Amino acid sequence: MESRILQLISALRASGVRVSLAESAEAFSAVDLMGIQDREHFRLSLRSTLIKDVRDLPVFDKLFPLFFGTGQPPPMMGGNPMDDMTPEEAQMLADALRQFAQSLRQRMERLMNGEPLTKSELEALGQMVGLNQTDDLRYQNWMAQRMMRALEYPEVREAMRELMEQLQQMGMSKERIEELREQIRQNLQGMQQQINQFAGERIAENMSERPPSDGVDNLMNRPFEALSDSDKKILQREVKRLAAMLRTRIALRQKRAKSGKLDPKATIRRNLKYHGVPMEIRYHDKTRKPRIVIICDISTSMRFCSELMLSFLFALQGQVRKTHAFAFIDHLEYISDDFNGSNADDAIASVLWRMPSGHYNTDLGWSLDNFNKEYLDTLNGQTTLIIVGDGRNNYNDPRLDIFSLMSRRAARTVWLNPEPPIMWHGDSDMPRYGPLCSNVLKVSNLRELVSAVDEMLSH
Repeated sequence: MESRILQLISALRASGVRVSLAESAEAFSAVDLMGIQDREHFRLSLRSTLIKDVRDLPVFDKLFPLFFGTGQPPPMMGGNPMDDMTPEEAQMLADALRQFAQSLRQRMERLMNGEPLTKSELEALGQMVGLNQTDDLRYQNWMAQRMMRALEYPEVREAMRELMEQLQQMGMSKERIEELREQIRQNLQGMQQQINQFAGERIAENMSERPPSDGVDNLMNRPFEALSDSDKKILQREVKRLAAMLRTRIALRQKRAKSGKLDPKATIRRNLKYHGVPMEIRYHDKTRKPRIVIICDISTSMRFCSELMLSFLFALQGQVRKTHAFAFIDHLEYISDDFNGSNADDAIASVLWRMPSGHYNTDLGWSLDNFNKEYLDTLNGQTTLIIVGDGRNNYNDPRLDIFSLMSRRAARTVWLNPEPPIMWHGDSDMPRYGPLCSNVLKVSNLRELVSAVDEMLSH
């Protein structure tokens, strides 16, 4: 219990609540006096000793149940709907389930049976979506949604809808189908509550472990979706320093490569007529500055990553021959003209203002169609095509035919995606886009993005 109280105090401090050593000691004294048997007395003991400003009460009220529970029973599933079914109805359900793939069917059966997730499963999901690096409670719901997506539950919901239609066609009564639908809804709600509660508890624990001052190095390793607004402002300033460092490094590479690299085979062939004396040195063609076409997803999930990428490209203009930049959500816009001025921040702000973000309206396929009709001639054999996006297309047509054409016209195609391959399911078209690319790089944080930019411009 003492360790949990200390974690609560650390989390309060991480949230900006001032808690002195004297107030911490008062809290322990109050708990010793009031005891912990009565949960409400225990809560009030901590609140009255740790919180001195009424403006900090909402922070305490948010954190306390994450460390000490809500005082309510844990979220319960609705049970197994097959318990009340007749043998004929149970057989009907089993027959209808056979139409689905095994992995999807197992998830559907587990949801219908009301089986909660185990601790190890929750830990694995949290690790997969970057929950362990998140220490801001504003991202609790967002992380819970990512965990549900990692479980493929959007697909499970759609499969459940198809299952209900199949059972109706097979002759199951409307009353029984409605009971089945309601019980599944309760089970799904219980699982969502379980995941949301776990996400909040883990974030609160992360907050308690965060050092008082969070350095830039730590922020560079933190996933983009786990950054607070203040963190993003710090990283936006850091991008300028990192871009200057990359500019120097890339310029030095290009200077060294002005005469090209020694070509041993061509040198030997050239000197056969001299019998090796004297020797005429031959070189590979020198490295040329790259031409870049970049297409950035600036929908809600990708906005900050694309913003940083555009900042890098603006700062590195001297190291590329030509850049054609595009942004898209549900349509494509040419944004290179925005960067003709001297201020990258103003240019990016203009693009983001013109294309406000939103959830679930991304349509990369339609944007590729826009590119094909108006800008295909920007690609040629010296062009590096860069796509910055998560490949999630909301089940719209991905237009693989157009993307394949674009990839063939470009010298190489590089896709920067913040999601690992294990997340490429559901509305993600990355399993189909990926094989058409020269390279797919994971860029879930600033450190990975810097590494990707350095690699792309070093060729």
